[in-house]
Amino acid sequence: MQQQRNNSFIYKVTLVAAVGGLLFGYDTAVIAGAIGFMQKYYNLSPAMMGWVASCALLGCIVGAMYAGTLSDKIGRKKVLMLSGILFAISSVGTSMPPNLTFFVIFRLIGGMGIGIASMLSPMYISEMAPADIRGKLISVFQLGVVFGILVIYFVNAGIAGIYDEAWNISTGWRWMFGSGLIPSVVFILLLLTVPESPRWLAKQNRNEEALNILSKINGAAKAKEELQNIDSSLAEETAVSLGELFKPGLKRAMVVGIMLSIFSQVTGINAIMYYAPEIFKSTGDGSGSALLQTIAVGVVNVLFTFVAIKYVDKLGRKKLLLRGIAGMMLCLLIVGSAFYFGAEKGYLVLIAIMAYIAFFAMSLGPLTFVVVAEIFPTKARGTAMSVAIFALWSAVFLVSQSFPVLLDAIGNAFTFWIYMCMAIFAFVFVWKMVPETKEKTLEEIEHYWHQHEQNRQAKLKSA
Repeated sequence: MQQQRNNSFIYKVTLVAAVGGLLFGYDTAVIAGAIGFMQKYYNLSPAMMGWVASCALLGCIVGAMYAGTLSDKIGRKKVLMLSGILFAISSVGTSMPPNLTFFVIFRLIGGMGIGIASMLSPMYISEMAPADIRGKLISVFQLGVVFGILVIYFVNAGIAGIYDEAWNISTGWRWMFGSGLIPSVVFILLLLTVPESPRWLAKQNRNEEALNILSKINGAAKAKEELQNIDSSLAEETAVSLGELFKPGLKRAMVVGIMLSIFSQVTGINAIMYYAPEIFKSTGDGSGSALLQTIAVGVVNVLFTFVAIKYVDKLGRKKLLLRGIAGMMLCLLIVGSAFYFGAEKGYLVLIAIMAYIAFFAMSLGPLTFVVVAEIFPTKARGTAMSVAIFALWSAVFLVSQSFPVLLDAIGNAFTFWIYMCMAIFAFVFVWKMVPETKEKTLEEIEHYWHQHEQNRQAKLKSA
């Protein structure tokens, strides 16, 4: 069957979906290069700067909340196209807002696109990918995210270098936001060339279309077997409401999805990314530090995401998660200790920061999306993933808002030690709760949860 696999088709579909990740990274990071010029143009107070920079997160929460239910009703592909359209609207609107209120509104619209893409692109890839390479392919989504961040770093730098400071304050930041229209349109056009998810089609009783797509992926014989498994899985299930997600049978999978999403953020990645420029400046590199930081962080993010892509299907999700989180714990211990003992100026902290980003990029960064996209049954996948990614974006908002408060209240050392403690909790959680899903079909993973619940019920009866 392996010989009949259409790798070019599989990789094409994956790369198209990963462009949603590129838009995610692009739109998330564009504010970094623009906010300084916007502060001068609008004369923003520190509080308003914080609101302008983070308002898109609220849109992300809304987008993630509704994307699953909507994709269950009208299809994965159509909702992915909606995310591209929202990106495009946001790019145009934020480039020429009549006032700051309109800018915030358009950022919220872009945030909704981010929320949709962050949930739906990994899910679409998981429903298209063969079991033995599914982890690798879903990780390509995260590669798209970090590549998008790296691209916008260079785009922002290029635009800022066109004219002088005055032009950047009046016009340059508009170009930065407007540049997002190009990848948005590319994403929409590329989506026209890929099919709908076969699992969603089967769920709609459109088996002939589903079989056709599955045949393109793995050949006719394998496709028939896979469709039978999907149909039998769907036949055993009833439609799932939000409340039913937390009932026995689905509850454990929901706990894994939600907690892994939260741990991916409360272990300090946004705080580290936020503080990295100051760390780099402390090495004494002067004005070049900011550019060095952005390029170095972007390159490390991209390179170590390739590590995840290479090993996620070889080592397995669980082993890679445990190794990455252990590395993050050590790095956070070093950073916190350096601040506590007054040794923050120097290359030890810089190396620890970069190593932390590397460990995150090869574990929690991509693998959160991998696991969350795999562990839910087909009928519940859309709604369940929405809840998990909603939890992720809520955690992002919490961390981004609490980090400056923690720094002010307890200082650098204890702040980073708190994140280290979160990493310890994450390690124990993954060790005890997260099942290994390597080389299992989505239907086999679903069966695992059913079996786990049956075993639990049997233990309760015998007790």
